[in-house]
This record gives sequence, C-alpha cells and structure tokens, in this order.
Amino acid sequence: MTYCVGILLEQGLVLASDTRTNAGVDQVAIAPKMHVFEQPGERVIVLLTAGNLAITQSVVNLLREQLNAPEQGAHLHNVQSMFEAAGVVGAAMRSVHARDGEALKEHGIDFSASVLVAGQIQGEKPRLFNVYAAGNFIEATADTPYLQIGETKYGKPIIDRVVKYQTEMMDAVKCVLISFDSTIRSNISVAMPIDLMLYRTNSLHGNCRQRLTEQDPYYGSIRKGWGEGLKAVFSSLPNPDWSAS
Repeated sequence: MTYCVGILLEQGLVLASDTRTNAGVDQVAIAPKMHVFEQPGERVIVLLTAGNLAITQSVVNLLREQLNAPEQGAHLHNVQSMFEAAGVVGAAMRSVHARDGEALKEHGIDFSASVLVAGQIQGEKPRLFNVYAAGNFIEATADTPYLQIGETKYGKPIIDRVVKYQTEMMDAVKCVLISFDSTIRSNISVAMPIDLMLYRTNSLHGNCRQRLTEQDPYYGSIRKGWGEGLKAVFSSLPNPDWSAS
C-alpha cells in the first residue's frame, strides 16, 4: 500500500506520495511513486501511483516507451489536453490488464492499481484526475479540489477541514504534510521519504520538487507542532456533564 494526494488550487497543484513498498513484513523497500513527464515551457504531466507495484511500473514504463514510438499515436508528449492525457493513462492501464490480468487472477492476485494524473498543458488550466484500474477516471473540481489514492482514510479528515480551491499553496503544503504524518502514525504500510512537488499555474516546468526524510527539519517541526497542538486543544475541551451511575 501507499498514500498519494493531489490538490488542485487556484495557484496551481500540490502533489505528494510516500515511497514505501512491501511484499510482506520482511520485504520492505523504497520505490518512487511520482513520475514526471515534462516538456519545459509547453507541458508538465505528473503521475502518482498506488497499488500493485509491478502493475504501476508496467503502466509507467509503457507510457515512457510510447514517447519513443510516435507513430503509435497519442502519448503524453503530444496530447492536446489533460483530459486526453488521463485517457492515454487509462488506455495503458487497460493494456497492462489485457496482458497480465488473467495470469494474476490465476495466482489469486487482484489487478489493483490507480493513478493520479495532474499537470498543465499550455493553453488550458492545471487539471487533476484519478484513473482507476479499469482505465476510467474522474476529475477534481473547484468544489472538490483534492484526490487521494492508496491508504486514504487517516489523512482525509484534515484535508476535508482545511483545503479549499482558494487555499494558499503553502497552507496546502502544511495540510498535506499533516495528512501524511497522520497516515504514517496509523498505518505501517505508509512511510518516509515523502516526494513533494509544487506546481504554480502557467510555470510549465516541474522544478519545484523535494524529497522529505525523517530528518527534514521542517517536517519535524510540523509533526511536533501538530501533535502538541492537538493535545492542547483536547485538554481545553470541556468534559461532559454526565453523572456516573
């Protein structure tokens, strides 16, 4: 399992993924879940992947191979919109399922994968999609400006309370890191490092990327401040006025 989140803001996009991958308690490793397809000045498309690592790596590798075979048709460097980009990722998902789905089923393994597709192509605004294992997808909107995949439940409440489409980007970054801290504390299948990318509308480059480790001082201060703040707020709440009987 993993945890990925994408937030669509008036100012741009905040994208983050953990790097934990495991095939049992004694086979734990680090693998990037953030993949950037970029033509500076023209487009930036970012994929965040969750689910079976063999499936998601196959999807990403297929998408990269398509860039070297333009005669094959649409790929992430020639599509005209982010909607088309999500369709190309969905088609790659279906292609991998057609190749591997039956074999996985015979071995009792679910075809489990999902991909957040985010970015901007010159001529349109930044957009954010969630592509499911079947290749279909949904899009984030100004009313619901974030999408999560993987181990989502622990990090969802803080995002629900804080993030709006008009939220300032650095406030969204704080919220995302708190969301990850909550998830990491509650689920062993999600772990540091965290890959973080900030994309500002119309910048058309993917240069603002960070990998945050346990030793990162800012992440440490956020984690400490949030934990102490929660305890302080909890202590300040009134006890119920119920008599014990």
